Amino acid sequence: MEKKGYLLLADGQLYEGVLRGAVKASAGEAVFLTSVVGYMDTLTDPNYAGQIVVQTFPQIGVYGVVPVAEGAKPALAGYVCRDLCDTPSNFRCQGSLNDYLAENGIPCLTGVDTRAITRRLRDKGTMPAAILTEKPEDIAAAAAELALSKADLAATAVKDTVAAEKSGKYNVVLWDLGAKADCIAQLESRGCAVTVVPANIKAEQILNLELDGVVISAGAGNPADYENIAAEIREIANKRIPMFGIGLGHQLLAMSQGADTAKLPYGHRGGNQPIEDLKTGLCYITSQNHGYEVDKETLPANASLRFVNRNDGSCEGIDYMDMPAFSVQFQPAMTGGLYQASNVASKIGTHFLFDRFIALMGGNKECR
Repeated sequence: MEKKGYLLLADGQLYEGVLRGAVKASAGEAVFLTSVVGYMDTLTDPNYAGQIVVQTFPQIGVYGVVPVAEGAKPALAGYVCRDLCDTPSNFRCQGSLNDYLAENGIPCLTGVDTRAITRRLRDKGTMPAAILTEKPEDIAAAAAELALSKADLAATAVKDTVAAEKSGKYNVVLWDLGAKADCIAQLESRGCAVTVVPANIKAEQILNLELDGVVISAGAGNPADYENIAAEIREIANKRIPMFGIGLGHQLLAMSQGADTAKLPYGHRGGNQPIEDLKTGLCYITSQNHGYEVDKETLPANASLRFVNRNDGSCEGIDYMDMPAFSVQFQPAMTGGLYQASNVASKIGTHFLFDRFIALMGGNKECR
C-alpha cells in the first residue's frame, strides 16, 4: 500500500506525493539538480549533506544501484523525483534504488511535479524544506518553523588525521571538509603521499607535519559559518606553502585573504556548468554543487579573477599573486561528469589543475 508523503517549503507551498525509500520525516535545504545521469554520484556526494535534492530529470533509478567511489554512504537529507524506477536494468546493478534509500535512511518523495518545484526554487531561491509523513494541520505555522541548520562538516569528513597510505615525491595534506575519493586518487596518481586531516584541525598541527602543499577540499554549508577555519588557513597561507582550494575550500581561502561570500539565488548544481578561463579564453563544462559564491567585487589586491561562470558571471576561480596558491569553485575532473573514457576528455577536462598544483610544489612559479 502506497504511503502518502509531503514536501513542505518554507514559503508555505505544499506538494503531495508518495513516500518511498525510508518512510520518515526529514528537514533540510531544498535544492534542484539538473543532471541527467549520475544519480549514484549525487547520492554519495558529501557536499549534499543536509540538503533535500529535487531531480529535474523525470525518471530516476533506471540502472539501479551501481558501485561508486564518491563516498561510503549518502549524506543528503532527502530525495525528490517524479518517478522512481522499480525495474532497473544494468550489468552492474546490485539492487533497486528504493531499497538502497531505505537501507540508508533517506526518505524519497515521488509522484510530484518536479518541474513545478524547480521553477519555484528558481524564482524564489533555495529555501528550508521538509519531507513529511503527515499533512500539517496548520501549513503556514509548520512552514514558519522551518529553518536551515548549520552543516556538520564532521559528519562527512574524517574525525582524526589519516596518515598517507602510499609514499610519493610530494607530501600533500588534504584538509577534509567533505572531500571526494576522486580528489585523493588524482593526487596519488601524480606521485603524492596524501595525509588527510579533519576540518577542525589547527594550523599549527598542519605545519608540524612534513608537507609540500595543502589541498582544501570541497564541502557543504555556508562558508560564513566557518570563519574559524578561514583563520587557520590564513596562518598557513602566511607561510607561503603551496595551497589549492576546491569548492568550499575555494571560498574559505578567499575569506582568509579578506574577500566576502554571498548566497546564490538557487546555486550551481549539476554536471553542466559552463566556466571560462579568463587567461586562455577556453571554456569548460564542469560539475558543481554549491549555493554560495565568492563575491568578486570584494577580492583583495593580491587576488586575480581567473575563472567565471558563463551563465551568471560569478567567480569560479582565483589566482593569488603574492603566494603560491589558487582555487576553483568547481570540481576538477576529466570532464563535467561525462565522457570519462573518451579520448577527448584529456583535452576538455579541468584535471590539469592538479598538474598545476604539482608544479607549484615543484617551485614552478610560471604556473602562478
